[in-house]
Amino acid sequence: MSADSDNAVIPPLVPRADFPLLARSDAAGAPIVYLDSAASAQKPRVVLDRQRDFYETGYANIHRGVYPLSDSATEAYEGARAVVADFLGAQPREIVFTRSATEAINLVANSYAVPFLQPGDEIIVSLLEHHANFVPWQAIAQRHGFVLRVAPITAEGDLDLAALRQMITPRCRLLCLTAASNTLGTITPLGEIIPWAHEVGARVLVDAAQAAPHGLIDLPAWDCDFLVFTGHKLYGPDGIGVLYGRAELLDAMPPWQFGGDMIRSVRIDRTEFAEAPQKFEAGTPPIGAAIGLGTAIEFLRGLAPGAIREHDARLLDHATAQLGDIPGLTLIGRPKSRVGILSFTLQGVHPHDAGSLLGSEGICVRTGFHCAQPLMDHLDLAGTVRASFGLYTGSGDIDRLAAALVKVRQILG
Repeated sequence: MSADSDNAVIPPLVPRADFPLLARSDAAGAPIVYLDSAASAQKPRVVLDRQRDFYETGYANIHRGVYPLSDSATEAYEGARAVVADFLGAQPREIVFTRSATEAINLVANSYAVPFLQPGDEIIVSLLEHHANFVPWQAIAQRHGFVLRVAPITAEGDLDLAALRQMITPRCRLLCLTAASNTLGTITPLGEIIPWAHEVGARVLVDAAQAAPHGLIDLPAWDCDFLVFTGHKLYGPDGIGVLYGRAELLDAMPPWQFGGDMIRSVRIDRTEFAEAPQKFEAGTPPIGAAIGLGTAIEFLRGLAPGAIREHDARLLDHATAQLGDIPGLTLIGRPKSRVGILSFTLQGVHPHDAGSLLGSEGICVRTGFHCAQPLMDHLDLAGTVRASFGLYTGSGDIDRLAAALVKVRQILG
C-alpha cells in the first residue's frame, strides 16, 4: 500500500463519541467501522435526546388539539418545518413533510406529473438514479402514455452532458435528476443543467438524498422546481422525508393522499382541502421524526459545508490510494467530482460474500445493486461492494477496511 496514504491520519470531522452506537465494539473488542452512511447515517446524541425528550415530556397529536400539550407539540412540529425551510432557503409553506424521499417523489409523480402532463410528453431521468427516482416515473409513463427517456453516462461515471443537452427538447416536461449518485458518488452539475430544462419550459425535480449530508444542497443556485431529501441519511430519524416545491406549483397541485388533517371541511357530497403544505400531509404525520430532523439539521449546520466537502475529498484520496493497491480490486467509476462514496469489485469474489466476511470483522458496508439496477446493467455488473463515509469516518476506518479486504482476497479470491 502507498506510504503516503499509510502516513495520512484523517480524524473524523465530528467525534465518534457524539454517536452512541459507534461507542460499541465488535466481537473482538474493536470499534465498529461504519461505512454504510449512504444507506443510513448514524444518529448523534443530540438528535436522540431531542426525540426522547419530546416523547417523554411533550408528546401529543398536533393541529387539532386545544390544550397546551397539543399546542406545544404543534409549535415544535411547525418549528421543524421552519428549520428545514431556512436550511434550504425556502418558505415554510413550500416544505411538505413526507415519510421518506421516496414518498416525496411519488407525491410529485401523482400530484404534478399525472394531472399536468399529456400523453407523449417526455420525462427525463438518468442512469445514475436510485430506483426511487426511476421507478415512479417509469410506472406513470406506462400508465398514462408519457415517454420516459434515460440520459446516459460517460465511461468515467459522469452524466453525459452533451447527450443530455440534446435530449432536452420542448417535448421534455419534467427532468428528474440526482444531485449525487448513491452508487458512484457522482456529483451532477445541476447549476449548468437546470437552465436547459427551464429554457424549454420543463420542470425539474432534484433528488438530494445523498447530496444533503455532504453539504451540497444549494437551492438558490440550482433554482429547481422540486427537491427531495430524507432524514435518515442526514443524521436524523427514519420515517421522515422532505419535499420542497415552488409555492405556485404546490398551490396548483391536487392532493394525492386523503384523510384527516388535510381538509378544510367535509360534507356528504364534497370536500374542501386545506392549503399547501397541509393538504399533502394526510393523517397523523411523523411528529417526533420531524422534530428530530429539525435537530439533525441544526446539528449539521454547526459545520461549514466546505469543511464537509473537504473531509470527503481527503477520505476519498486516502481510500483510493489504499484500495487501489489491493490486487484484484477494481474501483467502479472515476467521476470528475464525487461525494464520499466508493463502489468496487473483487476479482473472483461475490459482493455478498465479501460483505459478509467484512461484517465478521466489524466492518459495515453495503453490497448488491444499491437500488440502481439499470446502472448495474449498463456497467455489466452483478453488484458491487460500496463504502460510504460520514462525519464520523476517519482514515483509520479506511485502513481497517483495506486490511480486511486483503484477508477476504486471501480467503475467497
